[in-house]
Formats: sequence, structure tokens, C-alpha cells
Amino acid sequence: MKLRWLGHSAFEMISDSGLNILVDPFIQANPACPLNVSEVHPDVVCITHGHADHFGDVIEIARMNPNLVVITNYEISIYLQRKGVNAIGINYGAFVKVGDVEIRMLKAEHTSTFDFEIDTKYAGNPGSFLLTFDDDIKVFHAGDTGLFSDMKFVIGDIYKPDIAILPIGNIFTMDIREAAVASEWINPEYVIPMHYNSFPSIAQDPEELNKLVKNCKILIPEVLESLEF
Repeated sequence: MKLRWLGHSAFEMISDSGLNILVDPFIQANPACPLNVSEVHPDVVCITHGHADHFGDVIEIARMNPNLVVITNYEISIYLQRKGVNAIGINYGAFVKVGDVEIRMLKAEHTSTFDFEIDTKYAGNPGSFLLTFDDDIKVFHAGDTGLFSDMKFVIGDIYKPDIAILPIGNIFTMDIREAAVASEWINPEYVIPMHYNSFPSIAQDPEELNKLVKNCKILIPEVLESLEF
């Protein structure tokens, strides 16, 4: 499995069979991402919640790829279906299998609205994703979240991901200290920080997380750097 950070919370993951999954496709307006929307070619898009910096460019991506499958919560799936997008709505604990990857939605503690609409509208419950690849590598993308006990008793104790991608930016999500606690609770082999330094309000030094976490390895990729597992 290959993983590439596109800045903010956007991650591209490619399975051994070549299935391309893009989580939280914030590309065009993402100040940390140098790519154009036409340069990403996902087969599957996963959206954690409705905020513009996570919903991103999914509609434009879908228009360029009529075979795209979008996996998200029920409310966002209905919104997308009405715009002609092939979207599957699921909820906490449920999963769908696409190709060789199982994609399960889990909980997140945050909010979720279509904040890019003139009248801000409810966009269902925020979520996170556990992606299990055919080589049994499990990747947990936390979405936007604060610290909550499911990270230990559900995500850590039951699902046991190998890689946890956690926000550290503060203001809208966990800060670095909470992310360090989450790392200990989830206890993966690797932790990758996200949702920081895209904007001045979430400026953080990810090396601080490295100083606090002792039970797993912190990976701090550059934007567009690929990691192979």
C-alpha cells in the first residue's frame, strides 16, 4: 500500500492492486497542495464531514470521472446524489468493500455542516475511516476530531490500526498533547500528523508530537511525499 499526503487532511492511498482512494479531497483551494484537481485520479473518494476543507473538490472530481464512487455519511451522500454523483451513505460501524479495500466509518467528535452554502446546512454526523487493505494493513484516518474514549476502547482495542492519521492543529481539532494521548490509546505502529500549517490559525510544529509519543513511530511526510507500507 502506498500513501501520499496532499496537505491539510487530504490523503491519497493506493492498494497493491492499484485501487486509488482519496480521503477528504481538498485540492484546489488547499494552500498546502500544489496539485490541480485534474492531477488526481481516484477510483474512490471518502469524505469525513461536510466542511469545505474536507468536502473539497469532490463534485468536480466526479464530473471528470463518471465511475467514481464516493463513500460518506448518509446526509452528504443524499446531497451528492442530487447533484448526479455516485455516492454511498453509511454510518458508524458500517463498512463497504470496494475492490480489495474494506472501508469502515467510525466516530469523530466534531461538527459537520455545508459551510460553503449561502445558508449553512446540517451535513450529518462527522466521521472517521478505517481502511483495511488486502495485505491486512489497517489505516485509520481520524478526520476532524477532539480526543474521545472510543479512540482507546473501540479504535485501539477492537480495530487495532497499523497507521493512525491524526489532526494536531488545535482550534478546530485536537492539539498536539491530545494527539499524543490518542497515539498512546490507539497504539498503532505509525502515526502521521495532519490538519496543521495549511493556514496560520493551525500553525504547529509536528516535531513536538514526536517528543511526546514514545509507543509508536511518528512519520512527518512532506506534502506530496509518498510512503510505502
